[in-house]
Amino acid sequence: MTQIQKIDALIDHMRLLFPGVMVAITVAVAAKFLSEHYDTPAMLLALLLGIAVSFLGEEGKAVDGIGFAAKFMLRFGVALLGARISFSLMAGLGFDLIAMVIAGVLATIAFGMAIARFFGHKWRFAFLTAGSVAICGASAAMAINAILPRDERSEERLIFTVMGVTVLSTLAMIAYPILVNQLQLNDVAGGIFLGGTIHDVAQVVGAGFSVSTEAGETATLVKLFRVAMLAPIVLVASLIIRRVCARSETDKRPPILPSFVVGFLILAALNSFGVIPTALSDFLGQSSRWFLLIAIAAVGMKSNLKQVLSVGGAAIALLVVETIFIAIFILLGIHFLT
Repeated sequence: MTQIQKIDALIDHMRLLFPGVMVAITVAVAAKFLSEHYDTPAMLLALLLGIAVSFLGEEGKAVDGIGFAAKFMLRFGVALLGARISFSLMAGLGFDLIAMVIAGVLATIAFGMAIARFFGHKWRFAFLTAGSVAICGASAAMAINAILPRDERSEERLIFTVMGVTVLSTLAMIAYPILVNQLQLNDVAGGIFLGGTIHDVAQVVGAGFSVSTEAGETATLVKLFRVAMLAPIVLVASLIIRRVCARSETDKRPPILPSFVVGFLILAALNSFGVIPTALSDFLGQSSRWFLLIAIAAVGMKSNLKQVLSVGGAAIALLVVETIFIAIFILLGIHFLT
């Protein structure tokens, strides 16, 4: 194939993807607009609006582009999250606090994996929900879903988890600052609790600064450290899943090192060494949020609401129990550290 033929093939492929990608972008922009005017999480609105026009993902010219947005734009968005992470940011937390946050993340994942069978769910859903609760909500759910072996219910589990953690995170944003005051936690301890327990970054910021400036800054710092754990957790999980899937003919083995994890680590390293200017880091962080918003809109368009809701009440209970577990764990950690 000549160079001209390759360019023509690329242009044809872009034309094929264009309608679906534009539909996903339109839904994401609408979700962002509604979010800013009605104080509702943009991720949740993008998912719900996507589900409302899910017929576009079933047939027609938009199908290929929607599939592209749901998969590749998602992974690009997760990779760009690395631009918000730096070693100096993490070092500022102190060893004791870092150890507690790491322990909280790992303990929550282990707890979710251990109790899932009592709620009638297997390891895929357990890891998806526990990882999203432990790390960074919807972003973690989408990253973890990308490395899990695929089956006919993968999209349903992802959509349910994104909806669940976003709703719980919003409720926590309202309830946890009240709890901080009731427990008479100081600004630093309150920030640690909010950053160590609330699922999504935006809700952490909202909850933290509603308490005080110091609590908001502490909460954001702790939350970004949890975000930083996304890459190593996904990397280790990918290696474990790859070994397990080697024994199964029905599951497709994930790559040894997912490309979006590589991108995340590279950007985090560059940001840590000061290679990425602050303005560019902020731009990449904003771009990450937009790519993830577009991706979750596309995921919604690929879904069937009736099938998503069929996941059942036990799945809701599992998410709630995991959320309560990490809250109790962090509170106990604060008690022993302060």
